[in-house]
Amino acid sequence: MSLQRFLQDWAIPTAIGLGVAAALLLLFPHLRGKPEQVPAIAEFQGPVSYASAVNLAGPAVVNIFTRKTVSERSHPLYNHPLYRRLLDNMNIPQRERMQSNLGSGVIVDRDGYILTNYHVISGAEEIAVVLSDGREAQAALVGSDSDFDLAVLKINLPNLTTIEVGDPDKAQVGDVVLAIGNPFGVGQTVTQGIVSATGRDLSKTGTGSYLQNFIQTDAAVNPGNSGGALVDARGKLLGINTSILNQSGSSGGISFAIPANIALKIMQDIIEFGRVVPGWLGIEAQTLSPQLARSFNLASTNGVIVTAIYNQGPAHQAGLKPGDVITHINNDPINDGLHGVAAMAILRPGEVVTITYIRKGEIQNTQATISEKPQSPSKS
Repeated sequence: MSLQRFLQDWAIPTAIGLGVAAALLLLFPHLRGKPEQVPAIAEFQGPVSYASAVNLAGPAVVNIFTRKTVSERSHPLYNHPLYRRLLDNMNIPQRERMQSNLGSGVIVDRDGYILTNYHVISGAEEIAVVLSDGREAQAALVGSDSDFDLAVLKINLPNLTTIEVGDPDKAQVGDVVLAIGNPFGVGQTVTQGIVSATGRDLSKTGTGSYLQNFIQTDAAVNPGNSGGALVDARGKLLGINTSILNQSGSSGGISFAIPANIALKIMQDIIEFGRVVPGWLGIEAQTLSPQLARSFNLASTNGVIVTAIYNQGPAHQAGLKPGDVITHINNDPINDGLHGVAAMAILRPGEVVTITYIRKGEIQNTQATISEKPQSPSKS
């Protein structure tokens, strides 16, 4: 076969065919076929079960039962507002009965220290603690603080399981959490939800006095859960469940926990001093109104304006002056006077804090060593 004949019959048609095929593959990529794909691994993949977290944290959560004597009038009309004053004047004898209450607690120390809520043990004459393994013990009240709604109990039992503490400051909205407690006295129960908010201020709801840094969650929390544990997906303690927002008395998807790091600071104060020792900065301050913010050429009303400084107090020694506007303590924003009180209340004497403030329009930083408030401080 001649070369010319070969080119005409085979080479040229083959080249044309390959060119057409290449063009078709470029124009229509789907004709190439799908390559075998490796299944992608999700960046955040939740576990099928949280049993390991419950097994880790559950043994450290206890049931608490309290009893106290309550006196009341025996007449059936005593609670009627129209008859109460009349019956008071008649000296109707009172009768006494035992009132029971229930709640939960968390073993945080092998020596037997238990954290719970103040309202769980308030006025209690007897406090019984039942462990998850069925053991029971009478608990002694080490101390409590109603402002923080926290109490510290102590039991004497061997081989106690303590809870591992997590880092509430790193909790993020959307994190999975578990609430472990004794709702309605049915026994240890676990409910699951997510972190709905952090740093929640409840001052306008009537919950909490000093503390305004609650963890909000939608995990079901009901009567009896108070004082129980809020843990992360690995079973580490994030907070002490303390309150709910629901008029019916049961959880409606809004519940709150005291961050574990704050609760442990309160516990240390109670054990060491017998009371909570809030930190003192040595200033008087007021919330920034819109008018004050404008007069100081400030862009917002976030912060507090220093109105007085106490002689030789921490703020005085740190160089703060009246007229300074404090905006942050340890990088935490001080939005108003209540936040300032809350921030100081959880600091212990001796701690060194970084204070961010504005003076004559300039942002400045200084460090102050927190102290306990003296008996009779004098202002400068």
